[in-house]
Amino acid sequence: PVPLLVAERLRGWYQERNGEPVVVVGSSLGGFYATWFAEEFGCRAVLINPAVRPYDLLKDYVGPQRNYMTGEIQIVEPHFADDLRMLERKPMHPQRYWALLQTGDETLDFRDALDFYAGSRMSVLEGGDHSFVGYADWLPQIWEFACAVS
Repeated sequence: PVPLLVAERLRGWYQERNGEPVVVVGSSLGGFYATWFAEEFGCRAVLINPAVRPYDLLKDYVGPQRNYMTGEIQIVEPHFADDLRMLERKPMHPQRYWALLQTGDETLDFRDALDFYAGSRMSVLEGGDHSFVGYADWLPQIWEFACAVS
């Protein structure tokens, strides 16, 4: 959960690609990081119920948190909010982005993403939830977007 460490690892991962084309896909906080990555390295990004201004939400998670995938306990520190602010990037090339949003997201307000990613390709589906119900159904279209030439 350490924002600057995430950015460092993503930079390293990108450098290992040696200039090959990259498209990133991120959900929730991963959508925030995907936006940073796309702006930093000039690639395309698919954002699934992306977090907009996650630093505003961080106060609800300060302290020990259990990673739902690994079970590992991770400590979320208050200064992570400042680090997230440093990593925030406004999309300068909206055509590089596709935001997939569900109005029933119980964690994030989809309207924040509509505003933040204005001018980008948008797919807004009624209902659903933060997990993006039916995600697998979108994989062929996500792949098509990833393979399209900008």
